[in-house]
Amino acid sequence: MKIKVATYNIHKGVSYRSKPRVLALKQAIAAFEADLIFLQEVQGQHDRIAARFGEEHHGAKHWPGGGQHEFFAGESHQSVYGLNAQYDHGHHGNALLSAYPIAKWTNTDVSDHAYEARGILHSVVETPKGNVHCYVIHLGLFERSRVRQVEALIEAVKLSAPNNEPVIIAGDFNDWRNTLSAKLRKALGVVEVFDEVGAGSSLGDLVRTLARRQSALRPARTFPSALPFFRLDRIYVRGFEVESAQVLHGPIWAKLSDHAPLVATLKLL
Repeated sequence: MKIKVATYNIHKGVSYRSKPRVLALKQAIAAFEADLIFLQEVQGQHDRIAARFGEEHHGAKHWPGGGQHEFFAGESHQSVYGLNAQYDHGHHGNALLSAYPIAKWTNTDVSDHAYEARGILHSVVETPKGNVHCYVIHLGLFERSRVRQVEALIEAVKLSAPNNEPVIIAGDFNDWRNTLSAKLRKALGVVEVFDEVGAGSSLGDLVRTLARRQSALRPARTFPSALPFFRLDRIYVRGFEVESAQVLHGPIWAKLSDHAPLVATLKLL
């Protein structure tokens, strides 16, 4: 059974100039044609922008009346939302959109300090071949915070998805030096999708093999979306074969968010 997944930090649905991008994001997310969509920086509520852009302009609303996760899900997907950061005029967090029934979900606060509200959104998705555990994550900007948050993630997965149950962990890890992947692989038995499809050339792999060196494991470049350089976003899986993985970037994507989205096709084992 094949499952298509995507992860995307949507920058709260606004451009860096605070212009709404929600309508274009809905079209972009639908174009993934993904069964499971892991979203970060989702606005559940923003009264100021809603007041400014919620009324109709030229026959179309530029800001949804409810939460962005519900708007993006439409009629084709179910959605759940984990509120992380709350403020006077609204709140934002992580969300999962699923073409499969969502049996249950929880949101766990893993904030490391008062200035960055972070959470782990865990959902149990009922596919025709069995349950899949989905974890949407957005780690902190500081390395020490990320280390502690990954430890909390490892503990959460071990408790909620024991016995090697199928797992997808996706989101914005802010792990630009790729220091956390080895810990996740060892503790949870996961692999990162771009590690599996291979980022290097066949010649490079041959040279490393002859030199008895392992291929470098490098996630995809996703930030900034206009010219991706930093490797911030990830899709880790367990219990799946990775058939393909790609980064979507270019002028169109650069206008929607500061991150480029990742899309992968998986085969549930």
